[in-house]
Amino acid sequence: MRVIAADSSAAILDNKFEPICIVAVAAVLVNPPYREPNEYLAGPIFEKAGNGHNLIVYEAEYCMKLLERVKADAVHLDMSLRAVPLEQLSPIQFSSMKISNKARSNLLKVLPRLRKNAGEITQKYGIEVLAIGKESIPVRVAELTAGAHAVIYASEKALEENSSLVLGLPSKCQPRIMENRVYLYSLMAAEHDVRGYAEDRAGILKKVNIVEMLNPCARGFRALKISPK
Repeated sequence: MRVIAADSSAAILDNKFEPICIVAVAAVLVNPPYREPNEYLAGPIFEKAGNGHNLIVYEAEYCMKLLERVKADAVHLDMSLRAVPLEQLSPIQFSSMKISNKARSNLLKVLPRLRKNAGEITQKYGIEVLAIGKESIPVRVAELTAGAHAVIYASEKALEENSSLVLGLPSKCQPRIMENRVYLYSLMAAEHDVRGYAEDRAGILKKVNIVEMLNPCARGFRALKISPK
């Protein structure tokens, strides 16, 4: 089964290690054995941390764009709603789901756009868009791929502003920078060979210093201090 999945990840942190904005979004095509992206489409978003409900809309749109280039058998989105097809989601269903009132309210705001995108995907490509969330390995690959790209986008931002910043990485992952690529390897159990990556075609990483540290306020999370050279 060929799966397209999307996720947003990595955040610029303030001096208290609180997230200010989410940096990147990525859609990936993942084929067996489901360890890394076979194709990807990524971009910077720098969305305010309080506007998290908008991220799922970006993710669905990136899946649609990637489907224009490659074929897939299913689409997985980072919504933990029992793997329900998005076209079948309704406000009535939300009332029976174990989600917070805030999450329910935010989902209702974006549901019309999500259902529209899901309907277009199903009609055009004949595949379902599933609200499967973190149970999906392709979603994890998308999270790591978005995080790898975020390292490059955050480095560009540090250079543009000529100042240091701290980038919070996705949960339980290890960054490795090798020549013109950034890799994020999963540190979760049974995921030691799962990874995402980004290519640094413009040589941005050569212009910054990157220091890895643990996030002192969030166990299981690592951060990168990025400074212009």
